[in-house]
Amino acid sequence: MMISVVIPAYNEAGNIKVISQKIADQLEKVYSYEIIFVDDGSTDSTLREIKEVAKNNASVKYISFSRNFGHQRALKAGLDHAGGDCVISMDADLQHPPGLITGLIKKWKEGYDVVYTVRRDIQDIGFFKKITSKIFYKLINKISDVDIPLGSADFRLLDKKVVNELRKFREDGLFIRGLVSWLGYNQTGIEYDIQSRHSGSSKYTLGMMTSFAVQGITSFSIVPLRISVMVGFFISFCSFLYTTYALVTKFYFKTALPGWTSILISVLFLGGIQLIFLGLIGEYLGKMFIQTKNRPNYVIKEKSL
Repeated sequence: MMISVVIPAYNEAGNIKVISQKIADQLEKVYSYEIIFVDDGSTDSTLREIKEVAKNNASVKYISFSRNFGHQRALKAGLDHAGGDCVISMDADLQHPPGLITGLIKKWKEGYDVVYTVRRDIQDIGFFKKITSKIFYKLINKISDVDIPLGSADFRLLDKKVVNELRKFREDGLFIRGLVSWLGYNQTGIEYDIQSRHSGSSKYTLGMMTSFAVQGITSFSIVPLRISVMVGFFISFCSFLYTTYALVTKFYFKTALPGWTSILISVLFLGGIQLIFLGLIGEYLGKMFIQTKNRPNYVIKEKSL
């Protein structure tokens, strides 16, 4: 039985040796295993640290991108190259506890094809991040055909047959936790307490989290487009009523409507709505445009596999 552990890493030089050792402690006495680090175009000494660890542990392997392609593509590269009977994906910062690996494998042996993890609610997560995360998961589950557990992340175990299906996907806008849910199979979850980052700082800015949320929603639902149509009909109906009112007031009651304020508000409101929905349509068209180019998800500079 072979266990693959895939770890995307971007500027995580201070964490490589520690997480490698902790994973080895969990696996080396019981299973054959491989640890695949995917260096996502790091600008620090991450790749050098990975190579140093690989010299002392033949089970440690690496893929290095030609530039930064993003966490989801790095994760996809690891899945594409993993050779295990199951594949465990986790972050390099040790917030995903390596001690949970044996629990994931136990559930897999019970017959589950996907064992995902769900973090317990903790106090040191900021209120803004906590509430926006809840809104995102509830929204995407409501308007799409996927059901992603609240608090889940890319810390999971996938059976080899699930990984083989994921390898078939060539879409540009990768949202892997959504794809895993969409695939189905026999799934179960394990709760865990998120750990403190061992070193370094989080790479996920507010802008990146917003982009990630938009990517997830637009990858699995066209409901926003349908909403734009309904809003358009509603505003058109309101405009018709207002026009009728204006004409009746002018020609029947022989009074003119007072000036520019209402006109200006109406124009600005309608213009803002139009720009929002044009942007929404542009988001979907942009995804189609990029997809038609059929570019690879990532470019590998070097690897040890």
